[in-house]
Amino acid sequence: MIRNANHSGLTESSHVEAAEATSTQPNLFSPLSIRNLTIPNRIAISPMCQYSAIEGEANDWHFAHLAKFALGGAGMIIVEATAVERDGRISPGDLGLWHDDQIEPLRRITDFLKAHGSIPAIQIGHAGRNASSQRPWRGNGPLTEADRSYGDVPWRTVSASLLAMAPGWPVPCELQASDIERLIQSFRDAAIRAMAAGFQIIEVHAAHGYLLHQFLSPLSNQRRDRFGGSLENRMRLPLLVTHAVREVWPRELPVFVRISAVDGLDGGWSLEDSLVFSDALKAQGIDLIDCSSGGLGGAATLQRVPRALGFQVFFAEQVRKGSSIATMAVGLIIDALQANAIIVDGRADLIAIGARRSKIPSGHCMRGNGSGCRPQASRHGRNSMAGGSNGGRACWMPYWSMRTRARNQKQAFLSGAANVPTGKRRGHRHVANRGTGDAMRFARSVGSRFRQAACPQTQP
Repeated sequence: MIRNANHSGLTESSHVEAAEATSTQPNLFSPLSIRNLTIPNRIAISPMCQYSAIEGEANDWHFAHLAKFALGGAGMIIVEATAVERDGRISPGDLGLWHDDQIEPLRRITDFLKAHGSIPAIQIGHAGRNASSQRPWRGNGPLTEADRSYGDVPWRTVSASLLAMAPGWPVPCELQASDIERLIQSFRDAAIRAMAAGFQIIEVHAAHGYLLHQFLSPLSNQRRDRFGGSLENRMRLPLLVTHAVREVWPRELPVFVRISAVDGLDGGWSLEDSLVFSDALKAQGIDLIDCSSGGLGGAATLQRVPRALGFQVFFAEQVRKGSSIATMAVGLIIDALQANAIIVDGRADLIAIGARRSKIPSGHCMRGNGSGCRPQASRHGRNSMAGGSNGGRACWMPYWSMRTRARNQKQAFLSGAANVPTGKRRGHRHVANRGTGDAMRFARSVGSRFRQAACPQTQP
């Protein structure tokens, strides 16, 4: 249900129309209108867990983390996976929307994002058997009694079946019918609170091995009731949840769903299953599918597919074409021209990037009066995104960085350690080993290069 940006009202069209500010081909800096909401450009910030909340409430760390992306010009900023129940948190440091006191701290963030031209979005979910986890710098394993020493108390987890996530993890409780009814209500209530907090887009998390994904995959769902067995039955709970969220979310605002397009495991969830699921979501009024992969065995993304640049774009393209629904592409999209090509080629409608690996420059030129931005080569011989300004306005080219020092300080503060490794170097070697070293070197130097890129201006 995507309409052209030049049209007004809702369009109940069965096919995807990429919203355009002009009649030209959509690109990275073209607006995208979904229902009655226009996202100013195609750059979305992926939800990134910060593990820094106290009893689910956002604080200054979350504000600073998200505000910088609005200052950088991102069209949409998605707040990290936010638990609909206290026991649905991944870790004790997750954000939550299970009670009203959690609304106001998030409203402070959404007010800032909107004031600076970005669309605030939030991802809601339940971790299921992946819950009760240690914060990454504490080990990233299941919480144990030893974690009580610094206040992180383990709790019982739930899932579709009595199957642990991985060896060494606790066996979860199997959700009963009454639990399922309560869970659906929890998603509904969280969506209402998200609306009260000022969010304009909500995304239901049905990926990465968390609870709704645990019901979808035959590897984690071995139930014999109406919520297990056939594909139709395994989709039942996720579809009840998305229906409940769509029902309470304003009709003029979009609802997204994140999926793992494939499990990447023998006998697991397949791309064909994702197409059937996407068709059902579209019939409910879901507006966009956020296409990731894997995670059922603990890893956040698929491990069997080599992690080359844009390694998950294929899934977004196939869902977009196969189910005629808008999609968001994510996964090692680190270069501006790479991202632009995905949009121009019609492979996805939005590009999701995370600050840890992706630094795509943007600027206020994307919010100008129609001059737009275009890919071009800088005088340093690297690809850039440049745009014209109007009325004598300066063309500002901010950039996003890893903020490694800030992350070190945060981890040291929370753990009491003097020196806490961030994993940044290891992550860069991991990518470079797969033939993308030049791209990562470009990403690391993007700040100095893009600030010097040619940017034509119109005299007043």
